[in-house]
Amino acid sequence: MRITGLGHAGMFIETKGGSIICDPVLGPSFFGSWFPFPDNRGLDWERFGREADFLYISHRHRDHFDARLLERYIPKTIEVLLPEYVTDELEQDLRALGYENITYAPAGQVIERGELKIMITPLRAPSDGPVGDSSLSVDDGTASVLNQNDSHPLDLEKLLAFGKPDVYFTQVSGAIWWPMVYDLPQDAKQNFAQLKREAQHKRAMYYIEKVDAPHVFPMAGPPMFLRDELFRYNGEGREGDAIFTDQRQFLARLKQEAPQYDGQLFIPGTVVQVNHGELLVSQSLYTQAEIDHIFDEKWEYLEEQRASRQQELRDEEARRAPVLPADEILQALKEWWEPLLKKSRTIRLGVGGNVRFRIGELDMVVDFPRAKVREYAGEECIYWYTIPADLVSTNIRDHEIDWSNSIFLSMQFSVGRSGKFNEFLTTFLKCLSTDRIEYVENWYQEQTDQTEDAVVGDWVVQRRCPHLRADLTKTGKVDEDGVLTCSMHDWKWDLNTGRCLSTSGHPIRAKQLDPVTEAALSEAS
Repeated sequence: MRITGLGHAGMFIETKGGSIICDPVLGPSFFGSWFPFPDNRGLDWERFGREADFLYISHRHRDHFDARLLERYIPKTIEVLLPEYVTDELEQDLRALGYENITYAPAGQVIERGELKIMITPLRAPSDGPVGDSSLSVDDGTASVLNQNDSHPLDLEKLLAFGKPDVYFTQVSGAIWWPMVYDLPQDAKQNFAQLKREAQHKRAMYYIEKVDAPHVFPMAGPPMFLRDELFRYNGEGREGDAIFTDQRQFLARLKQEAPQYDGQLFIPGTVVQVNHGELLVSQSLYTQAEIDHIFDEKWEYLEEQRASRQQELRDEEARRAPVLPADEILQALKEWWEPLLKKSRTIRLGVGGNVRFRIGELDMVVDFPRAKVREYAGEECIYWYTIPADLVSTNIRDHEIDWSNSIFLSMQFSVGRSGKFNEFLTTFLKCLSTDRIEYVENWYQEQTDQTEDAVVGDWVVQRRCPHLRADLTKTGKVDEDGVLTCSMHDWKWDLNTGRCLSTSGHPIRAKQLDPVTEAALSEAS
């Protein structure tokens, strides 16, 4: 088996049973904000498109789904491996581009093409990417690979039932707008960025240890920011206030903390050959001197990229919609969002207040308790966004139902809040369609069944995490102060009160372990 890095989360997997092109992206993505790091334009994209037998797009995020690249390089006749999601937006996106040769990949089922075995494992929680993310397992008899990319699977036993991979590809860098765009003092932003980087690292190490593949390749980030106003947020930031750990930084910590794993650099042009456990890694696009320049003189390299790619930014801005007048933006969002708010009882209760949006000359409020969109009139608000009017006008023109997949990941906005992170608000703003709203409302209702208890440390807690139902006997750890941390997303609870310390809502059921309860649980198990 031979695996070639295509940049970001992209890879080209050549096997005995055919070749799979995965998440090919040139970008820039998210209103011109994200470029693959390092630059991947020098790859032979025509060859990869010509020689690919299968196309796998893990999810709809635009740093994985690049419509312009697909139209230019990937033949419409290719067999598409489609993850089994609860809504059909990814399928509709692909069909709109002319891809009709679609193979539906049922969750966790093996697809066989001669000696080639393929399994796609989808995730479907509201917080999983654009309400859906997935990983790809491939085995052709000579090697087994797990391409986990951005996904954070909960049921690793089911995922690894496919077989232990020889090579493992996983995300280690940040892919969110927190804390860079938030209205915070600079020292607080630096502190939160450090905490976020550490949480990302711990999550990556958790998966590496659980998957236990001998060879590990960090991928799916970091992005490269070449817009002037975002340039300072590359890597860990000019001032230590960003979250985008690069590949070499992660590999250095992996070598120090878990030297039993063979960590390898995976960038555009990396070629990984695997044959019955034997591994050979080479670079086909960059020389060693060029790689050293990219990582050791990163800011100089980024300045070179910024200077040479301004036309791509101008081209992206030219594709945006003309700015709508303030009254038309208000009317369009009112007609679009109010029917969805009325269907969103759980979300409205979870948000529980007013959210202010300043969009160009428009100043409006979304009143979640009353399911209303109206002009702002001085109401107290729990969140407040400032968003450029051309971004919102473009989303209105395109009827973009996922604003995290467009505006928020662009980081071309600012936001403040009066309390903790509100998951329900973020969920609403990436579920701006009837299908998505109805799905997430039903999903939240199903999560209320959390009756089983288990022992974690010296505490009896509900077995399933209130966030995404991870098994806390595997992902939970309690410190000496009675604070439980779920390593899946680094959410924390004060077990003495049951209060979630990471966001509003999501309380946990817990009590101190006593001999009677311990005996009862032991007998029940």
